Amino acid sequence: MRFVPTIILAFAIILAPVIWYLFPIVFSMEETFDGPAVDSGARIEIEMLRQQMEDVQSKLNALQTEVARLPSGGSAPLLAPGPGDDAEMPRTGPNAIIDAYAQVVLIANRRNVNKGLKVAGPDYLEAKLGRPRDTLSDTCEAMTNPNLSSRLVLEEVGPIRVRMLQPAVDSLRRVFENVRATDPDLYERISTAGSLCVRRIRGTQNRLSTHSYGLAVDLNIDGHLDTLGDGRTQLGLTILADFFHTEGWVWGAGFTREDSMHFEISRKQLDQWLADGTM
Repeated sequence: MRFVPTIILAFAIILAPVIWYLFPIVFSMEETFDGPAVDSGARIEIEMLRQQMEDVQSKLNALQTEVARLPSGGSAPLLAPGPGDDAEMPRTGPNAIIDAYAQVVLIANRRNVNKGLKVAGPDYLEAKLGRPRDTLSDTCEAMTNPNLSSRLVLEEVGPIRVRMLQPAVDSLRRVFENVRATDPDLYERISTAGSLCVRRIRGTQNRLSTHSYGLAVDLNIDGHLDTLGDGRTQLGLTILADFFHTEGWVWGAGFTREDSMHFEISRKQLDQWLADGTM
């Protein structure tokens, strides 16, 4: 038993440089990624490797804590296996990749996921488009502004059905067509939790949600809703976000209160539609 601390310390010393070496490689691969997810398989493998390294880091921290608690020259009891210690490492291959789309992962560098794009926001939307209806509540109601409602459509767009303004539907169709052409497995698993919903932002008296304008949509993988504000999301949504960013949509993962199932039109895209007369 007296050799246990030495073994633990040796294990920690060996793992530290490995982790130090692998983390920059993984993150540098993400930083050089440009445009839509053209290789979802590689993206999934990178994310799974990151999760494995985070698990190793957590176990390393626990081992170092145990070592620090040991009395000098004393012995330590064998560590009980933690949850998942005996579990198999994620397997590679087609089935593992397909299953990984619904896997919940940490959102890497989430404050920078909308780089180059700006949220339109309630005040900007109202200044540019007016109000979708005069009176608001916390529940979804009909759009009564004739200038906006005349552009409202209900259509099948790729794998989902949405009610949104026509320019947003056309843009969303391009997003999904690019996804379908690049990653048909992911395309088939896309579900929606809603689009148009004319209401005030909950907790406010009169501020409008972007959903109120038919310029936002909530998405998920396999119908499983994301947990609001936990900094995590389904891996498939991180891949979709690249396609949306290319088309000028903002991802809710970058909001102060993370909302990663939410995608909405950016100020830049809205201004473009207004300038060319599409909106």
